[in-house]
Amino acid sequence: MDLASLPLLSLVVFIPLVAAVILLFVGRAYETLMRTIALVSMLLDLAASAAAYYFFDASSAAMQLTEYHVWVPTWGISYKLGIDGISLFLVLLTGLLGPIVILASWEDIKYRVKEFLISLLALQTGMMGVFVSLDLFLFYVFWEVMLIPMYLLIGVWGNPARKLYAAIKFVLYTVVGSLLMLVAILALYLMAGSASGEYTFDLLKLYDFPVPIYAQLWMFLAFFLAFAIKVPMFPFHTWLPDAHTEAPTVGSVVLAAVLLKMGTYGFIRFAIPLFPNAAIDSTWWIMVLALIGIIYGAWVAMVQVDVKRLVAFSSVSHLGFVMLGMFAFNVRGVEGSILQMINHGLSTGALFLIVGIIYERRHTRLIEDYGGISKVMPIFAVFFMIFTLSSIGLPGLNGFVGEFLILLGTFEVYPWFAVLAATGVIFAAVYMLWMFQRVMFGELTNPKNVGLKDLSYREIVVLAPLVVFVVWIGVYPDTFLKPMEPSVKQFLKQVEVKKAAVLDQENGKKLSALDLAAQSHSRRAVNDR
Repeated sequence: MDLASLPLLSLVVFIPLVAAVILLFVGRAYETLMRTIALVSMLLDLAASAAAYYFFDASSAAMQLTEYHVWVPTWGISYKLGIDGISLFLVLLTGLLGPIVILASWEDIKYRVKEFLISLLALQTGMMGVFVSLDLFLFYVFWEVMLIPMYLLIGVWGNPARKLYAAIKFVLYTVVGSLLMLVAILALYLMAGSASGEYTFDLLKLYDFPVPIYAQLWMFLAFFLAFAIKVPMFPFHTWLPDAHTEAPTVGSVVLAAVLLKMGTYGFIRFAIPLFPNAAIDSTWWIMVLALIGIIYGAWVAMVQVDVKRLVAFSSVSHLGFVMLGMFAFNVRGVEGSILQMINHGLSTGALFLIVGIIYERRHTRLIEDYGGISKVMPIFAVFFMIFTLSSIGLPGLNGFVGEFLILLGTFEVYPWFAVLAATGVIFAAVYMLWMFQRVMFGELTNPKNVGLKDLSYREIVVLAPLVVFVVWIGVYPDTFLKPMEPSVKQFLKQVEVKKAAVLDQENGKKLSALDLAAQSHSRRAVNDR
């Protein structure tokens, strides 16, 4: 069978869900078998993602590997999937993290193992579906699908003290934004259908519909709220530190590495190209919010005493850079924004794994309870150092490339924003290196730290692939930038063309109104004579 003829994107989406269904029929006593089934399915999912990358044409800006099936023809709902240079690496990142989180949880999760694995597998399906959906209804289904398993991961396997509070807060924030987005989706569907006579949720067709300016702002704000909460942008970020702190390690990894990217991806795939006039008109205040998030997140991270909470607030700062580059609306800024999504997923996801490893040994996340750990865990110290330097953007590692492109793109349009955002890089170095120094160096004074075991082979296998990509992107970023460049240029051109079409439509209406007024005036003049 020709591999290219397979429905690769459907396999990417549904392999984990098939495994979840299989696990329903496995007895609870067979925990090793259940973990093995979940691991194999995630490896197959990664293989399907890699195959999609292999068959991807890096020179094309078009949607590729597309699949289309009519789903509900009466309402214009279709099963339509596709990827381009913008979504390609987000799919690969999600596929890479699948087997990593299964291995990371191999010994950590000791109760309700079946339910835990089913939740992870269902979550993987939801996340993959969001990144490849080209139908707004289908996208919304996957967007909501991921909500329940993430709620369960936090609420069932999280920190007993406040896990329900964090889980409910996560759901309430997400649902409020999601419902407003659904209203906007339906309004767009009805408006485009009444204008063209074809009622459809097909994203590529809706791209071509010039939404009137009077409606764009309200629709854009609805999408903005849903995606800004998911990013999360300041001031919609307050659910994130609680969710990260109370979630189990793999929950925090998936949340930081992939779920937050659904918000930033949503802007570039849906909100901006569908409502370009409103997006461009909102650029200044969105960039202000992004800048506040960069600096505020760094300052709050600096004063944290809980290492996991510190990493959580660092996400608010790092994702502010993503939003800043995206709304620069130039090739450097947008490419840097997309690459920084991947970079944040790798480095911050790895940092949460690091925190989880040390927490399982000491059952404390307080920085003051550590010190001198490098003396007893030298291999752990090396991995921790690499991911810390990656997070602060050291040249030669992945974080530097993304932040450099974002600052360069921002400087072209708003120089002072770029200068102020650059202070976030300095603050990141302060809080990350200070935390690393207090945890890993100094005297080994706490007797509970003396007997700590270094990384096991399983833990090394979990962290090693992330190191490979951290170095790869930092040393040779063209591997990742080249495939996304045609799609980024197409995205920017599409925004400009649609913006112009909407303005021409508005001007045409004004001219028509003026013509009608002139004709009416002429008729009145004739009647008066």
